[in-house]
Amino acid sequence: MASGKVMLCGIDTNSLPRMDRARGEELLERAASGDAAAREELIEGNLRLVLSVIQRFSGRGEPADDLFQIGCIGLIKAIDNFDASHGVRFSTYAVPMIIGEVRRFLRDNSSMRVSRSLRDTAYHALRERTRLEYELGREPTVSEIAGALGEKEEDVVFALDAIADPVSLDEPVFRDDGDAVYVVDQVRDEKAAEDNWLDSVAIKSGMDHLPERERRIIELRYFLGRTQTEVAGEIGISQAQVSRLEKHALGQMRRFV
Repeated sequence: MASGKVMLCGIDTNSLPRMDRARGEELLERAASGDAAAREELIEGNLRLVLSVIQRFSGRGEPADDLFQIGCIGLIKAIDNFDASHGVRFSTYAVPMIIGEVRRFLRDNSSMRVSRSLRDTAYHALRERTRLEYELGREPTVSEIAGALGEKEEDVVFALDAIADPVSLDEPVFRDDGDAVYVVDQVRDEKAAEDNWLDSVAIKSGMDHLPERERRIIELRYFLGRTQTEVAGEIGISQAQVSRLEKHALGQMRRFV
């Protein structure tokens, strides 16, 4: 094997093509009209996306070839079901589909057994969550998912918990604009408002040098324990913008602390 060469399913991953966004939009439109050649080119042009997604599942004990093939199934489902009229980028729609397909495969092959009825409820809930998120343009509530399924909220929560995979707090959450938002950024710290370790003269001095919006973000994040999602909603900007401003503010504060 040549140095740096990684083969998956007989494919040299270093030679995988890159899909230009404009070309991708053109192919999606043609594929939606039944153009088989466009669909095939879309699949080949998005194999790097599949590769990037399955890397987060390394170390699960499953062969990389198997995960890649399963991820490709998710990609194909995304291509066949994508609707450009919703104004969502294809990658934003495809990544959850690929992740869902891989997780379904891992759950079905897990040594930890969950009853078939519970697993079916969970799978239906995941499918409805993806559909509603695509339809509503936001993360649906448990109540909305349960309503779509005709199930009790507590049954849906129990079923999803039963099949949930452990997630690292350092696992990045996918974002289109390139700035990774991590799981830890979405976890509320209930003790943050009670702890005074950050409330010191040095920190206050550093915050005094920040613009008003960045100072407010630091206060909400580190004094009140808000998640980046909550901060974004309060200030009226995107979560990715909150992430960038927070990193910039912390960098500025280090100069004065």
